[in-house]
Amino acid sequence: MVSDRPTIIFGADVTHPSPREDVNPSIAAVVASQNWPYVTNYVPRLSAQVRREETILDLERMAKEHFHTFEKNNQRRPERIIFYRDGVSEGQFNQILGYERKAINQAWDSEFKGSVVPPITFVVVQKRHHTKLFPCNHTDFTSVDRSGNICPGTVVDSDICHPTQFNFYLCSHAGVQGTSRPAHYQVLWDDNKFTADQIQTLTNNLCYIYASCTRSVSYVSPAYYAHLAAFRARFYLGDDSYSEESSVRGRTDQAADARVKQLPPLCENLKNLPFYC
Repeated sequence: MVSDRPTIIFGADVTHPSPREDVNPSIAAVVASQNWPYVTNYVPRLSAQVRREETILDLERMAKEHFHTFEKNNQRRPERIIFYRDGVSEGQFNQILGYERKAINQAWDSEFKGSVVPPITFVVVQKRHHTKLFPCNHTDFTSVDRSGNICPGTVVDSDICHPTQFNFYLCSHAGVQGTSRPAHYQVLWDDNKFTADQIQTLTNNLCYIYASCTRSVSYVSPAYYAHLAAFRARFYLGDDSYSEESSVRGRTDQAADARVKQLPPLCENLKNLPFYC
């Protein structure tokens, strides 16, 4: 599904400061595969942005850099874009899809002027839900693993899913302790016209390429990588991420957000490596 033509797979996430941190910004991370057709090496791009803002405001710049690196490494332009977005609630679907899909299109037009934007598949990954799946027969070892959970690779795309929207639950990992919680995937946009089996198989396979684990992980690796990169970037802010004046408690949010300082640039020998794993 990705080896037939050049495909770039994105993972994106935004991490927010804790409620008691009233001056630190949110951190956006976007990773993308750069070694087609293997889609295993994910390069990070990071950006600090307005506090508590879920939309990736600097996505156009980061996507443009990923497109440039992809063409440089593979000597070909991407012909298919798959975008896995983490951390979006249902009430933000339309807002995130509208802004970020437009940003991807603008990044392509800026990098490859005059060429047609390749088809985009935009998938939201959700882990914060209360849906759990249980085997019907605990003695049937074809559907139960050693811990009594459902087997890795179990997919549910009917009955408990939306009657008209394209969504599914995928339990890609083997439960070690407690009850496994599947990841919920919502396909918001699909120019590639994937069938349900195709996108589910691709998503499950991407859970097996996580670099720090010899087993499958609980949700798709590109989104997992983006989460790790954003979490790591928070350590790069330092104590001087805001001016002394803007860090005084009691300032309005607008005044503090206006002084958001970007992250320091990554070293050249690290910016194209998955150092965040």
